[in-house]
Amino acid sequence: MLKMKKKKEVEGNRHSGYNFIHRLNSLKMASRKGSRIASLTCKYQLRRGKKLDVEEPIGDVKSIKEESSGCITVKQEPMEQCDVETAHESHSKKRKPVKVKLEEEDITTSPKVAKTERKMLEVNCDWFPANWEKTLDNIRKMRKEVEAPVDSMGCDMCHDKTTSPKIQRYQILVSLMLSSQTKDQVTFAAMGRLREHGLTPENMVKIDDNVLQNLLKPVGFYKRKTEYIKRTSQILLDKYEGDIPDSLEKLCELPGVGPKMAHICMNSSWNIVSGIGVDTHVHRISQRLGWIPPDKLADKKSRSPGKEVRKEKQPYQLLTPEDVRVALESWLPKNLWSEVNHLLVGFGQTICKPTGPLCKSCLNFAICPSAKLKW
Repeated sequence: MLKMKKKKEVEGNRHSGYNFIHRLNSLKMASRKGSRIASLTCKYQLRRGKKLDVEEPIGDVKSIKEESSGCITVKQEPMEQCDVETAHESHSKKRKPVKVKLEEEDITTSPKVAKTERKMLEVNCDWFPANWEKTLDNIRKMRKEVEAPVDSMGCDMCHDKTTSPKIQRYQILVSLMLSSQTKDQVTFAAMGRLREHGLTPENMVKIDDNVLQNLLKPVGFYKRKTEYIKRTSQILLDKYEGDIPDSLEKLCELPGVGPKMAHICMNSSWNIVSGIGVDTHVHRISQRLGWIPPDKLADKKSRSPGKEVRKEKQPYQLLTPEDVRVALESWLPKNLWSEVNHLLVGFGQTICKPTGPLCKSCLNFAICPSAKLKW
């Protein structure tokens, strides 16, 4: 019996030794393939929710000593531990936002970007008329093909360009005062007669009222304008040394000068764009084209834009020139303010006339909201 027990113990020691040697060989193979495989194995077991097979720190087998007792001792040196994240931690961990810095594009080489940025900088409005850019481009094309009276006889063409800048500014102001309720041809002819007489503030103060009235005929309201010119000339001599004011507020304080005249005078005389000058043509055409925002419409009795529209057709609101100016400036880019008056005035004189407009020959016939109305 004792012999049998000894044989079983020897066989058990042999089997345990074989198993331990097999594990040792597997550790050698792992050490040969490198610690990368072991680390990947650890990560895989952690992701699967399993425990590590080896509780001791992972290391390389450095030396093996075989003792006389038959036991084998394995010495391991610790490696640098790597951070291992579980699947839950990797999903729950928030990533830092990535900031992308774009280089600023040159506006001069990208007209679309420049056009968009100008609108954003100069206009703070959520409403724009339908097809307004195409409509404005078509008006430019039509204005180039047909010459209008404003091109050669407008208020900025009536002054004597050979005189001093101060006298030129004064003559521009006088021509604007005469242009109210008067055609450009009549204003241009009256300015020619005044220039022959000597159109300066000093001469206008000294001239007799009857003589000045005869020079102004047949300008509309020539008697009232005679009084305005004499009073304005005296104020300019007393306060501004014969020159005109360089601000919108001071220009509007002069007798016979309204907002429309002041805005155009600031642009023509001082090259300062202070606003849009709204005359009868701008007032009429802007409503025909649908360029008035809905929230800017006056809460008044509706009527047609002039006598040319029948009452049963498209209703319009009774807007003053100042209402139209505020409405246009609310959405139109500021770089177009100085151009829109000259374009619409000539367009109204040649094609979009007060009565009998030439809608069928207009390039905006397909997109104009008033093209199908009977005039």
